[in-house]
Amino acid sequence: MQNSPPSPESPAPAGDPQRRFWLLATATAGGVGAVATAVPFVSTFAPSERAKAAGGPVEVDISDIAPGGTKIVEWRGKPIWLVRRTAEMMAALQGHDAELVDPQSERDQQPPYARNPARAIKPELFVAIGICTHLGCSPSTAPQGSPNPSLPADWPGGFFCPCHGSTFDGAGRVFKNKPAPTNLEIPPYRFASDTRVVIGDDTKA
Repeated sequence: MQNSPPSPESPAPAGDPQRRFWLLATATAGGVGAVATAVPFVSTFAPSERAKAAGGPVEVDISDIAPGGTKIVEWRGKPIWLVRRTAEMMAALQGHDAELVDPQSERDQQPPYARNPARAIKPELFVAIGICTHLGCSPSTAPQGSPNPSLPADWPGGFFCPCHGSTFDGAGRVFKNKPAPTNLEIPPYRFASDTRVVIGDDTKA
């Protein structure tokens, strides 16, 4: 009578070739199962890790920014200012072009759609990287009529860098004779809706 083939319940004796076959088959099946289990986790985590490493876009809710208010978020390790300008703040952008280094934003410190007096897609919302273009300090908001003795009496409002005294108007344009050589940088961005802005992606801007 011919012997029946071994099975996992009744394996062949040690050293038998058929025993090695079953051990190999079991190990292979286990390996396949492990891979099949691991792949979904890899595909789930990989995109977010890649986006994080590359400084992927950041979507921001701007509905809670009051007129004259500012929200600061982080993108690629940099502070991003989102300022909701009032009518007075927008009016203060006019009348001092002769005092600015680059009033028409001709230097490449902003995307093409922000090369305008407001340096913005929508004049009422100013989006900028809050880092001084001198040595990388972070300027602070300096409203019109600020009592800061480092600012001129006719200060139109904007941003002041306390590290070395650079001043920028409300559109981030640097004033002449200051350490900062260029205007504040404007990041790529777009409006996802009336209340949400995507920083770092302007494919639909």
